[in-house]
Amino acid sequence: MTTIRRVGPEAAPTVLEIVRTAFATRPPLDPPADALRETEKSIAAELAHGGLVASYDDGPQGGRSVGALLLDPDGETLWLRRVGVLPEVRDHGVGTDLVFEALAGAEEYAEVAVLAREELPGTSKFWREHGFVPVGGTSPYVELRRPAPRTYDAPDAAAMRALGTMVAETLRAGDVVVLSGELGAGKTTFTQGLGAGLGVRGAVTSPTFVISRVHPSLGDGPALVHVDAYRLGGTAELDDLDLDTSLDEAVTVVEWGEGIAEGLADDRVEVRIERAVADQVDHADGPDPRRVRIAPVGRRWLSAPQLTP
Repeated sequence: MTTIRRVGPEAAPTVLEIVRTAFATRPPLDPPADALRETEKSIAAELAHGGLVASYDDGPQGGRSVGALLLDPDGETLWLRRVGVLPEVRDHGVGTDLVFEALAGAEEYAEVAVLAREELPGTSKFWREHGFVPVGGTSPYVELRRPAPRTYDAPDAAAMRALGTMVAETLRAGDVVVLSGELGAGKTTFTQGLGAGLGVRGAVTSPTFVISRVHPSLGDGPALVHVDAYRLGGTAELDDLDLDTSLDEAVTVVEWGEGIAEGLADDRVEVRIERAVADQVDHADGPDPRRVRIAPVGRRWLSAPQLTP
């Protein structure tokens, strides 16, 4: 199990060791990676803004720090710098855990950004898989960005529907919403709010027994295609539904879509609903409050209005 902790200048020796080891084992670059010129003093100065360190709790690496990154705020953008993982754990999801934690703490910013080297296409691929899109950069660097996610409290069903309605105001034909959360988390309730915001016909209910259901627009807006992927075995079975025929003309919502529906569109909104711990929710007046993480992904969302409750 990986534990991510937030650190400051006191962790400079640990972070420097990880950065040096991680970057030294990459292919030689010309010019060399700036990270190899870091010192304990320079890392400590950068950690004044904060950083993350990943450690293993058990197994052969138990208690060892195996990954790190630096947080570098610049106006409305949070830069992730010196992202490094020890070579022996690069295929163990440590980098993903670090990025997820960094995004979770980026809600006060509009965007999150990174730089990758042109000579290391695998690095750019890693960032694209985590929702970052190339936006330019000066050779030999590629700049990638993604919108920062937002988290909202939903103390009851009415609040959950209101969140769905809020998101609907930013959607247009061709958009895909990927919904995830445990059974009974409120995915269909959220979708009811989407339907209300889009102004579609028919009651939005769980499409479990029919897999997908189409709700035509009552006006000039897009239809809502509501898909339940709970009983689907993977992306291939989702493709068998022939959703491509309606993707461009409708807003498509896929419940239980995490790990299955992301390939439907480069531009999408990922929504994860979790039961909130009572003492983590402000003014929670419902018996079973939820926490909703809304993460726009893709180039078009970089210039879209920020979601506000």
